[in-house]
Formats: sequence, structure tokens, C-alpha cells
Amino acid sequence: MTQSCPSSTPSTVTFSSLGLIPELVQRLTELKYSIPTPIQVQAIPAVLSNSSILGQAKTGSGKTAAFALPLLQMSMKGRRKSKDNNVSSLILVPTRELAQQVASSIQNYGRNLLPRLKIEAVYGGQSVNTQMLALRGGVDILVATPGRLLDLVSSNAIKLDQVKSLVLDEADRMLSLGFHDELAKIKSLLPEQKQILLFSATFPEEVKLLADHLLHKPIMINVEKQEEESLLVQRVITVNKDRKTGLLIELIKQNQWRQLLIFASAKYTCNRLEQKLSKAGIVAEVFHSDKGQGARNRILSNFKNGEIEVLIATDIAARGIDIEKLPVVINYELPRSPMDYMHRIGRSARAGESGLAVTLLSHDEYQHFKLIEKKNKLRLEREQIKGFEADDEAPLDCPSRQESVMAKPAGTGKKKRKNLPQANNDVWKKPSV
Repeated sequence: MTQSCPSSTPSTVTFSSLGLIPELVQRLTELKYSIPTPIQVQAIPAVLSNSSILGQAKTGSGKTAAFALPLLQMSMKGRRKSKDNNVSSLILVPTRELAQQVASSIQNYGRNLLPRLKIEAVYGGQSVNTQMLALRGGVDILVATPGRLLDLVSSNAIKLDQVKSLVLDEADRMLSLGFHDELAKIKSLLPEQKQILLFSATFPEEVKLLADHLLHKPIMINVEKQEEESLLVQRVITVNKDRKTGLLIELIKQNQWRQLLIFASAKYTCNRLEQKLSKAGIVAEVFHSDKGQGARNRILSNFKNGEIEVLIATDIAARGIDIEKLPVVINYELPRSPMDYMHRIGRSARAGESGLAVTLLSHDEYQHFKLIEKKNKLRLEREQIKGFEADDEAPLDCPSRQESVMAKPAGTGKKKRKNLPQANNDVWKKPSV
């Protein structure tokens, strides 16, 4: 069954008309959620009908509420009776930050529900003993990263044999991070009969293979988000590699950006760039895996509330940072994975807000960026900034470049199949009838 998404949400569609109970509708009103997004219009009734879903929706589309709201409602109607460390609904996510964000959102949506549902998040970087205590007596909705979940299962802190609904959020990222074996193990611990909701912003071959083996006749939801994407201006500026930092400093000062997320590919680059910005009078903070979980939580909180104006991060920040009005994202270096490019720029232009994504492109990155464009079906014009022009070393097929200033935005204009390891292919095979 295939559903098509309208280019815009009809004004007659309300959260109440989607079948949500009054307590949830009232809470959404309090949160100033007035009109459901296209992914919510399609997903909420499907989840409430206990259907499995294969959904494609980009970041900032309202995807979390699309599965969280109906799961909350279903949990209220079928509350757990057993206190034997069981889980009713399981949500798997790829990163700690996303686990925190999703759990916080679900708790926020369900604040008006009585009696209270038990909603917990488990992930690495925190005391496993503390999480074991929190899981005692079972959980209505559990948000987890795969590795920490399996640690808790092996310690008998949680059981998965009574899960009614399984959500795989950001499935593409989970597979790109190498969670193939963990997902296969978790699947073997779940009951055969369950609702499965798989969401992904991109659908590389690994995700298609996973969906094919995991889902049986799912409802297909594909949200194109054409209107929302038009709110994000993407710009690509060519520059010599040794002048990237100088150009970055010039752009920050010239445009007086007050909240800026900069992506680099390595922890060392983040640290070095922070030092160079500091010498130029620009105060920045770094965010990467060398930071402890407490420090990471503090940095994200301070960035969201504006205490930190410039954040330099690796791709661990490409998921899990949800700031409605983040105006600018800069790719100081390209991500390794083409799909991560979309997740990076998706930190801006969220929830109907406009945004700007700037990529600083040096000669050694030209070919990789062409691959990113191809995989994401993009064709972006190359620009140059006066005083920071790149040398004439670009490939002959590089799009023509024009001189510009930031005040004048420009328009936007097969690898072999990569299968899961053979052992995992066997695990994902559908049972014979």
C-alpha cells in the first residue's frame, strides 16, 4: 500500500481529526502545535491502526511526533500489567544525543496523561547501574541505542519478549555506524508478532535490504518536503584549503552570525579550529566524542539557549540537535558519508523556519562533493568570495563559478551495492511459510 503526500497540509486537518485523544490534543495546543505536518498526517492514523510503516522523511519534518503521539495513546489503552522488566514500545536510535532528544520529546507530549506512563532512555556514556535501577519494574516506552540496550538485556535488567511496537529511527545512520550485528541480535529477542515503524531520511541499499527483510507489506510514506526545502538556501564556496579558516572568520564577522554550527570531519580539526577562531576574537566551543556525556549535555544546552554562539562539531551533532531557529550551518569539511551531508544541513531550516547551509569546498574535496550531489540528487552552483578566490585547479567539469558576497544568495540548483555481512543476511531472511 502506497500513500502519496500532498504538497501542503490541508487546513481542515487537525490533530483531533487524526484520531488522537483529547489529552494529547490539549497538550499539543499548549505546545503551540497548530497544524500537523505531512508526515504526521499520514503516519499517526496508520500507527493507531497498528500498521507497520516504512517512512522517508527528512530532518525537521515532525517525524518524532508522528510516531510518539500514537505510541503514547496506544500505551494508555493497553497499559502494562506485568512488572517483570518488560517493554511495551521500543525505539532504537543511533546516538546518545538523539536518544535524549526523543525521550524528552515523548515525555513532553505525554505530560497531561494520567496515570503517568513510564518513559526512559538508555545509552552509553552514563552509569549502567543507574539505568538498571530506572528500568526496574519495566517500561512503557523505551528509547535506546543498540549497544547499551544489549548490555542491559545481558544483565537481565530488561526483557524484550513482550514488545508490541518497534521503531527504528534514523535507520540509515544506525547502519552507517555499523550496528548491523546489534540490530540482528535485538530482532532475535523480539516476539514474532509486532508492529514495526522504520524511518529514514535517506534510503541507501543497506536500508532497503533491512526494510525488505524486516517489514511485511508496510504502508509506504514518502514526504518530499518541497516547500520546506525551499526555505533552506544551500551555498558552495570554493576556496584554497589553506585559506578556509580565514574565509570562515571573514564570513562570521561580515555577516555577524550570532548562532552558528560548524561541522568538521575530525576531533583534531575541531580543536585546532576553535583555537584559531579564538585568536581572531571569536569565542567557540567544541563538541565531539572526547567530551564526557555530562560535558556534551551541558554544551548542547548552552548552545540551544544561546550562551554558546559558535559550536564546532563532528558528525555526532548531525543527529540529535533540534534547534527550531538555528540560522546557519557551515560545512568546514565534508562528511565521509553522502547521507550525512543532508543530516548536517538539516539542522537549519527546521519547523518552517528559513536557514542557510554553506559548504567551504577545497580542491581535494571536489570529487567527493560531486558524489554527495549525485547521491542526494543535488546540483549546486559554485561561488567564490572576492579576496578568497580559489586557484584555477578545478576539474574541467566543475560548474562555472561566480564572484559573490554573502548578501546575495545563489540558487540551488553507481556505487556497487553494499550488502550486510553474510551472517546478517541470514538473520534478516524472512521465515519460510
